[in-house]
Amino acid sequence: MRGFSDGARLGITHSRDYAMGTNITLQAADGHSFDAYAAQPADGKRYGGIVVVQEIFGVNQHVRDTVDLYAAQGYTAIAPALYDRVQKNYESGYEQADIQAGLAVRQKVPLEGALADIKASIDHLAKQDMTVGIVGYCYGGMLVWQSAAKIDGLSAAVSYYGGGVQDQGDLQAKCPTMLHFGEKDHAIPIDKVKAFVAKQPDLKVHIYDANHGFNCDHRGSYDATAAKTALDRTLTFFGENLGK
Repeated sequence: MRGFSDGARLGITHSRDYAMGTNITLQAADGHSFDAYAAQPADGKRYGGIVVVQEIFGVNQHVRDTVDLYAAQGYTAIAPALYDRVQKNYESGYEQADIQAGLAVRQKVPLEGALADIKASIDHLAKQDMTVGIVGYCYGGMLVWQSAAKIDGLSAAVSYYGGGVQDQGDLQAKCPTMLHFGEKDHAIPIDKVKAFVAKQPDLKVHIYDANHGFNCDHRGSYDATAAKTALDRTLTFFGENLGK
């Protein structure tokens, strides 16, 4: 059993005990089978379901920790292995070589395929009679924005520094959506973020004095203050829209 220490590390002050996560297999509408990492609260109390969408580094330890942390807050959480479409069991660290390798795999994953896997994950949670939210980081942040605009069945969406989102201002979210960006992000120019925000006056958008990847404590760009503030806002947002 894992517990409060992980939650405290990321600024969670009311974490619950939770069961260790497990690997499951799901199937998308196009017949593709893929793995997913799933966890749920140990005490059985559920506030809803959350799909956690990976960065370019696969469903690695940080993504699994994130799933576990949302489970600690009372949500049934699941992270689909989107890279299973081109390479099973892919995960990596955060060195420059890992970044290049992750980008190469990402380019082979069709957008519609990734959205199909996310949709299957949403449906898996919805079939358990839960309202469903989604959160994603980097590559996953972009997919969250796409999902919020294109996939039915979501009650809330949260995107962290989604690469490319700034150029997708013509999309309109179907559910309440929050976005987090870093003002110092070298990959997402802040002027483009502000132009995007101007097109989306109904979105909750937060900009932090931080760089790309500020939420991930496995990366050199980790910013504890920004990560805690963003997490607090995200948990409040999910609480308002998924129930608590």
